[in-house]
Amino acid sequence: MQENKRNGRATGRLTLKDVAARAEVSPITASRALRGVGRVAPELVARVKEAAAELNYIPDPAARALASSHSSVVTVLVPTLSNPAFGDVLEAIHAVLLPEGFQILIGDTHYSREQEEHLLRNYLSHRPGGLIVTGFDRNEEARRLIASSGVPCVHVLELANSPGVYCVGSNQAEAGRTMANYLISKGRRRIAFVAVIDPRAMLRAEGYRRAMKDAGLYDPALELLSAVPASIKLGADLFREIVARHPDIDAIFFSNDDLAHGALFAALNMGIKVPEQISIAGYNNLEEAAFTVPPLTTIHTSRAEIGRRAAQMLLALMRGKRVDEPVVDVGYELIVRESA
Repeated sequence: MQENKRNGRATGRLTLKDVAARAEVSPITASRALRGVGRVAPELVARVKEAAAELNYIPDPAARALASSHSSVVTVLVPTLSNPAFGDVLEAIHAVLLPEGFQILIGDTHYSREQEEHLLRNYLSHRPGGLIVTGFDRNEEARRLIASSGVPCVHVLELANSPGVYCVGSNQAEAGRTMANYLISKGRRRIAFVAVIDPRAMLRAEGYRRAMKDAGLYDPALELLSAVPASIKLGADLFREIVARHPDIDAIFFSNDDLAHGALFAALNMGIKVPEQISIAGYNNLEEAAFTVPPLTTIHTSRAEIGRRAAQMLLALMRGKRVDEPVVDVGYELIVRESA
């Protein structure tokens, strides 16, 4: 088979050596110039980039990883891409890692343990430089894949004090307890908890139950859980359902702001006054929460801070540096507005 005369390879794929030859520099200089690392004279950087543009050269991350034993790809797994809360985390991760020369590969698990295992098996086979995963709720095979991969891993949004575990997040259960206690302090006694079934919502439910039991007010009938993905429409539907089941409720703690926003719309349409008849509270403090009618009482979580600190921690791990604080609790804040 006749080789491609342009670059001496049968595949016809351009390599870094071709760029180096065009720029009349060594391959290592070309590599450093394109990655923006090391000390390379500005005129050489310009020459290498000009040569790469002329040849329409596209770097091969897999080849770079094989050649250097290090990958420039970081894999990030999130439960959904439709929730703005996860978008805030991803944006912060990008802001830290992209300037350092890393590319972000995002996987959506759709809140499925099986899907997460599939993604881990696929992505880890490509030897990423680092891994960021959401929380700790996964099957044993997924845990084994992470542990045996040798890939530095940081968990986000939840906390765990286990040897060798790196995580950045907040105490979801305590935040749930804080919100329930606040509603109790406002004189509410029939407080419902309405949620979609996901690991972090269930942690918030634990906090809610603890507060209600401590106050002698817990009624399991006032919990309404849904397996349907969270949305404003679902929040409206669940509000109508819980009010129909328990017309005596005087407050509802929703597991996230999307559901609470839908409830506020439904209450308005039904002529139910908030908070005079029913207090409504959410979780996450999405941007819209300050502009609903009435503005939403919620729990603020520092999602951008979580993403930033997690990316910085992973960067240190990938560079073989010591991480003195493997568990970072960024905290949370009760935001009191007019809905409760």
